[in-house]
Amino acid sequence: MSTSAERVSDASATTKEPELKRVLGPKLLLLFIVGDILGAGVYAVTGTMAGTVGGLVWLPFLLAFIVATMTAFSYLELVTQYPQAAGAALYTHKAFGIHFVTFLVAFAVVCSGITSAATSANVLAQNFFGGLVVNGWTDMPGQGMLTAVALGFMLLLALINLRGVGESVKFNVVLTLIEVAALCIVIGVGFYAMAQGTGNVGQVFVFTDYQDKGLFLAVTAATSIAFFAMVGFEDSVNMVEETKNPERIFPRTMLTGLGIAVIFYMLVAVSVVTVLSPTELEGIREAEGAALLEVVHKGSPDFPIDQVFPFLAVFAVANTALINMLMASRLIYGMARQGVLPRPLGKVLPVRCTPWAGIAFSTVLALGLILYVTADPDSNVVANLSGTTAFLLLCVFAVVNIACLILRRKRDVNRKVFFTSPGPLPVVAAILCLFLAGPWVGRDIIQYQIAGALMVIGVVLWFVTWLVNRRTNTPTGDLTTIEG
Repeated sequence: MSTSAERVSDASATTKEPELKRVLGPKLLLLFIVGDILGAGVYAVTGTMAGTVGGLVWLPFLLAFIVATMTAFSYLELVTQYPQAAGAALYTHKAFGIHFVTFLVAFAVVCSGITSAATSANVLAQNFFGGLVVNGWTDMPGQGMLTAVALGFMLLLALINLRGVGESVKFNVVLTLIEVAALCIVIGVGFYAMAQGTGNVGQVFVFTDYQDKGLFLAVTAATSIAFFAMVGFEDSVNMVEETKNPERIFPRTMLTGLGIAVIFYMLVAVSVVTVLSPTELEGIREAEGAALLEVVHKGSPDFPIDQVFPFLAVFAVANTALINMLMASRLIYGMARQGVLPRPLGKVLPVRCTPWAGIAFSTVLALGLILYVTADPDSNVVANLSGTTAFLLLCVFAVVNIACLILRRKRDVNRKVFFTSPGPLPVVAAILCLFLAGPWVGRDIIQYQIAGALMVIGVVLWFVTWLVNRRTNTPTGDLTTIEG
């Protein structure tokens, strides 16, 4: 998941801030959206999906794309009506006008960033050691070493974050091209296998019920997993104030970006089932975040693609994690500045001017998550963390879809309408999001426990802050002024 440069408006400010510079045209915005969606997601979930539906692994990607696109229609209706960079928090506040509900949505977005970064840390560790093994430099270590590297990576991200990272669109373009190149390698390996006659193309339409769920439940469960790979499009609304003529170019560009992403994902899925046998498809479920590395290692031609690919994957995944932690720490900082989280969480380093308290808080939560999910040696670490991220965002998306319907009724009849989600589509999207968030899709109970614990932490902090503000007569700021 990605975000724009973090900007937080101080509620106490008396001077008017200058407007953001509109530098994004259709091409840069498209690259931003594609780069935001592509990243750690496809590396994290493909193995788990293949171990659930076998050769039909492309179908859940397609279904997740359909649900994501329905929700994207709601985002487009709202962002063209309210072209401000506060995203889901802004839409929730305008629809319901309840500060606590707005806080829950904003903090859920924070938590989704932290769980996504924790997912990326584990995927990075698996691909990093996978690259060392492929090159013959070491043997694959145990879970303890993988966890240690994941923890160390999160601490490294915190140090980079503390030093200050100037995120720019041009840098994002470079990273997007690297992410695309890595996925093109996977796709190329699959087509090479087909051209050589070693690939089993017929496997693409074969459903294998590895977990005895039946076709409907297995595909539904895999779709809920695949949703983690489709998120990221929603972050682009935070770029609206830096986009040229956003009302005109946002709808076409966001939908194009989603379409490009799902084409890449489905081609990757075809390559996976073409290269690997049914037995190997079941086995890559245990490979977790290293599933695509398995495909490249087996299917690559006689030159060292498989020796380079894991390090490209590491780079792409590392960028995803860094952006997620940047977003989470800045939103925590912003909520502290607005007086809805304890104000000490808004502390800033005097020299670097980075939000050290928000960085420390989000890093501690991420470290705790990694330790918690790796404590059980039989648990699927990547699946549990990515599933928690998807669950949190599915809940946020359901709220945004409902907000779209409410705000549609509140429209100013004299205001120009640039985009409207077709008919009752927001209702359908909200229902589907809630359906995919439910336990009937086979979501592990640990995912609800993680999400619940994170939200309880947020609510407790919010309540403590509310009591302090009430006793000291300190006004609470407006969360919709937080941009990130």
